[in-house]
Amino acid sequence: MTQLARQAKTAARQLSTLTSEEKNACLESMAMALEENRDTIKRANEQDLSAAETSGLSGAMLDRLKLDEKRILGMAKGLREVAALPDPVGRLLDERVRPNGLKLRKISSAIGVVVIIYESRPNVTADAASLCFKSGSATILRGGKEAIHSNRVIASLMVDAAQKEMPKFPAAAVQVVQTTDRDAIRELLSLTSYVDLCMPRGGEGLIRAVAECSKVPVIKHYKGVCHVYVDRDADLRMAGEIAVNAKVQRPAVCNAMETMLVDRQIAAEFLSSIAQRLSMHSVALRADSEARDMLKNASSKLRVTGASEQDWSTEYNDLVLNVRIVDGVREAIDHINHYGSGHSDCIVTGDETRAQQFLNEVDSAAVYWNASTRFTDGSEFGMGAEIGISTDKVGARGPMGLEELTTYKWHCLGNGQIRT
Repeated sequence: MTQLARQAKTAARQLSTLTSEEKNACLESMAMALEENRDTIKRANEQDLSAAETSGLSGAMLDRLKLDEKRILGMAKGLREVAALPDPVGRLLDERVRPNGLKLRKISSAIGVVVIIYESRPNVTADAASLCFKSGSATILRGGKEAIHSNRVIASLMVDAAQKEMPKFPAAAVQVVQTTDRDAIRELLSLTSYVDLCMPRGGEGLIRAVAECSKVPVIKHYKGVCHVYVDRDADLRMAGEIAVNAKVQRPAVCNAMETMLVDRQIAAEFLSSIAQRLSMHSVALRADSEARDMLKNASSKLRVTGASEQDWSTEYNDLVLNVRIVDGVREAIDHINHYGSGHSDCIVTGDETRAQQFLNEVDSAAVYWNASTRFTDGSEFGMGAEIGISTDKVGARGPMGLEELTTYKWHCLGNGQIRT
């Protein structure tokens, strides 16, 4: 691990000499390599899928692991989107001249060495490597053991393509940890002389384990307990479309809705209208007593059980949904701030005053008015590929793209000034 980190530190310094044009040319070559070697990637992924099925990996995790034609082409598209974005390094963020004539310039700069720890999703290998590379940082990638063959092949193809395009590209700019031993993570994250930042992506257990053992800074979100609140002045057709999309479009991701809150004044009408749609998608409901009675009356096909106190703060990553009836926006906000995870939350309403109250008072990284929580994503926010989502309040918050992967330094230009 020490050798890996030392190599990354050297590579990071070499990356600082590359121009924007050189970075973009490398990214284009990487994208072409992924497209031209789709069969190689799929063969490696099939090895991982076969082993994962044998080990009893869940259906949701198998879906995250799978790389089909569409997802491989999506990785290549993501690389090109990153290439098309402005270079985040070297931007003038602030400029001032002090009374003594000292000129100060705040300039965006690369972080250095970034460790990415993630589970199942091998497309993260391409996303993370491309974003770190474009922002001038070297990447050490530690994927889960279930995706080791896919991750190795993707990283190797990207490095080989970049070196063919530009021989001075440092091979250690993108490295995959070859061992699946968990002790390697603890060792790697103790190397504060070489590693500058860690970003874990995965379940709450993984992220907490990384945060607790790391000696380097960690950007994280523990889980996505996302809410949709249907207000008394909501367009109920719109509310139904948003709620169904937020729950079922892709239930295993962190920006999927886990709890639906409904204003008591329209609860009977709205739950009656949405019950059939939820049952068609085989959504199991956990509801408070009032909502449970309404839902059972609305559809005999729905699976409805009582919600426990723990359910309100649970991220299911599955076709399971909590339902609670509340007395207005104040109670909805209080519920979200108490049980939510600070990820993504939505109000559906036609009342602007209530919407602004919700937007201002819900303490989450992304707060929506009349739109699905599923949009909390770097690509959907126009950032290109996304390296992760942060619910931290210091530093990056929400989807993290290129700009969030930089730090800054001060350039101080004088002509002999001394402090008295």
